[in-house]
Amino acid sequence: MTSTAAESDRPDLSICIVSWNAREYLAQALRSIREAGCAASIEVVVIDNASHDGSPEMVAEQFPWARLIANPDNAGFARANNQGIAASRGRYVLLLNPDTIVHPCACDGLVAAIEARPGAAAVGPLVLNRDGSVQYSARTFPTLRAALFRLFTWHRAVRRYLLADWDHRSAREVDWASGAAICLRREAIEKVGALDEQFYMYCEDMDWCYRARQAGWSIWHDPVATITHLRGASSDQCAARMVLAFHRSMRQFYWKHYAPGVPWPVRWIPVVGIWLRAAAVLAQVAIGAVGRWLRQAGSKRV
Repeated sequence: MTSTAAESDRPDLSICIVSWNAREYLAQALRSIREAGCAASIEVVVIDNASHDGSPEMVAEQFPWARLIANPDNAGFARANNQGIAASRGRYVLLLNPDTIVHPCACDGLVAAIEARPGAAAVGPLVLNRDGSVQYSARTFPTLRAALFRLFTWHRAVRRYLLADWDHRSAREVDWASGAAICLRREAIEKVGALDEQFYMYCEDMDWCYRARQAGWSIWHDPVATITHLRGASSDQCAARMVLAFHRSMRQFYWKHYAPGVPWPVRWIPVVGIWLRAAAVLAQVAIGAVGRWLRQAGSKRV
């Protein structure tokens, strides 16, 4: 086969979905891909991280057109996505969470959006919450103030980080886009490198976009494509562990990209702040769990 023929056989878009114990969400996501309609040629790769809810069997039985990679253990989000990227052949790669719904023509929209911008390493779509409100999926890189005050959405630094004063319904260049739904250019992946597997879960998307921008690429948000992100398919199953994983990744991002430019005597102050924030979030999780338990206990007595 000549290289020209091989190139013509390459799909326009590879959709990589990493899943862990998200059977029903995953089935809904795969159905939405099939029903969305796409003029571009696509392939779908599902990477299952050792689910015990029957997800691999469900994919094999109900969605035989999707390629399944069943890991014997939980490889983490970044490593599993790298498996999918390596196994796929598309000119562009859409990283997609299992708890998403792909809207009609979204895949075509993303392909058109990234093709229209040769210097773009990635394009993120408009992402909606379950209730149809806009999810802040395109953001600026975090500052220390934004990280420390993240719990207070009214804070100016947090609003700037979330780009909360922009409605996200127009196209614009951004610092980074959420890995829940982000279309990557394969050429950029080859030049920037794969996702950093030191990030077990969370911040790997921000890190990749940071490296891409450092290498001279741009990152875009374009509402020409829409995806609903239901959130929490896997993370809600072990909230405390996910809080710790998120803050470990925040610390890793800071230490990798920001700490080298911070004088040694104060380099550890942001790390302390990150873990203080983690403690505050864990306290919120615990209070919420106690509140749910009390409500359930009260309903049983009634």
